[in-house]
Amino acid sequence: MPTVVVMDVSLSMTRPVSVEGSEEYQRKHLAVHGLTMLFEHMATNYKLEFTALVVFSSLWELMVPFTRDYNTLQEALSNMDDYDKTCLESALLGVCNIVQQEWGAAIPCQVVLVTDGCLGIGRGSLRHSLATHNQRSESNRFPLPFPFPSKLYVMCMANLEELQSTDSLDCLERLIDLNNGEGQIFTIDGPLCLKNVQSMFGKLIDLAYTPFHAVLKCGHLTSDVQVFPRPEPFIIDEEIDPIPKAINTDLEIVGFVDIADISSPPVLSRHLVLPIALNREGDEVGPGITDDTEDENSANQIAGKIPNFCVLLHGSLKVEGMVAVVQLGPEWFGMLYSQADSKKKSNLMMSLFEPGPEPLPWLGKMAQLGPISDAKENPYGEDDNKSPFPLQPKNKRSYAQNVTVWIKPSGLQTDVQKILRNARKLPEKTQTFYKELNRLRKAALAFGFLDLLKGVADMLERECTLLPDTAHPDAAFQLTHAAQQLKVASTGASEYAAYDHNIAPLQTDFSSSSTERM
Repeated sequence: MPTVVVMDVSLSMTRPVSVEGSEEYQRKHLAVHGLTMLFEHMATNYKLEFTALVVFSSLWELMVPFTRDYNTLQEALSNMDDYDKTCLESALLGVCNIVQQEWGAAIPCQVVLVTDGCLGIGRGSLRHSLATHNQRSESNRFPLPFPFPSKLYVMCMANLEELQSTDSLDCLERLIDLNNGEGQIFTIDGPLCLKNVQSMFGKLIDLAYTPFHAVLKCGHLTSDVQVFPRPEPFIIDEEIDPIPKAINTDLEIVGFVDIADISSPPVLSRHLVLPIALNREGDEVGPGITDDTEDENSANQIAGKIPNFCVLLHGSLKVEGMVAVVQLGPEWFGMLYSQADSKKKSNLMMSLFEPGPEPLPWLGKMAQLGPISDAKENPYGEDDNKSPFPLQPKNKRSYAQNVTVWIKPSGLQTDVQKILRNARKLPEKTQTFYKELNRLRKAALAFGFLDLLKGVADMLERECTLLPDTAHPDAAFQLTHAAQQLKVASTGASEYAAYDHNIAPLQTDFSSSSTERM
């Protein structure tokens, strides 16, 4: 999940802070100290995270585009200049442009806004932006909510009492509300000092940047893994009192399925599964990074010599062309599989299905799946030339039926013309004529389009009068009979107007004699 750090470099951030000692600090220095702590944590525990740095005052500037090089980000913090007044709206517009250009509108992103709580003055200030929020046109809309899934974390270089003395806290809370409630405001507890700033950024790290460690199990085999990015709790919409559902830290593999059987299923999210190697003393040696290059290389060499179930699983799934079904919690499943980045490099991935006993309808209920050895005969055949999936549904799906749809006038015109073409070829097309006639009749009754039935009846009567002298006598009888039945159905007051009733061909001497000849 990419991160955009938005740093306020307006003049209000240069206000001095009384800190114990001879060195004079500004609020900007406190912010830099907190961000340095955040970047150091991410470099060690979240090194796969892409992070960008944006600074703003009345204008905004992209200091560092999305990168995994946290040394560059920390160097940029020491090269920031001071500018003029605060204009938060322009910064949020800049974040929208940066994220959409790099990631589009579907990738979730975390925005960390670092400011002192001063909202600016006059036009362009946050007060002015919020006051005119409901008076804007679509082309000049406020940038919140972001056009991509996001969480907005506001890091205030001020304590709660200072923010409550003005309306700053209310305006910042309004920002979170405009972002669909996704985010949180952090303030400094107590006086402004380095220790309290570290505590505030520590709360952000605990909330959003704590690596998710789990134990991957398969029978007696286990492996410590890190799941990246951290899986978010899932809220089931159908529940009356929704409760966030989080995955377990014990990920148990319950079975294996061919890739062809599971196909390309719908998933909530995708995550990298990284093994965490332990040395003999039980200390972690991966996947984090160390400051010293020699220590890092030696740690990697040690980790490479220790057998790891996660590596075994990855290689097996890749060679066999299978996926592992993993249980994430009660009635919640996912799958582990190998995904190739290039011809030489591949990763072990985990995708999360929607919670429920039957997340993939073509596999049936997960609890009813079992090993091949339990079946009376091999469901894949002796030569592995068939598959028991997909399971056929008990009820016929609506999209599998021939449903009449008249979205455009041309569709209705085509159905009527088809009936008239068959009417001119009676009695040879008697069965086809009544089949199309009943299809149109049922659709008209379902839509309440009774005038259509009367109109088609009039057309059939007209066709009857236009029959040539050489026409078969049975044609006139069938057309008259069909027209009468449609007129009765158009009244809606007879048993012949029932939806399930079908118009049957009229039995005549001509039709019976022709049947005898056949």
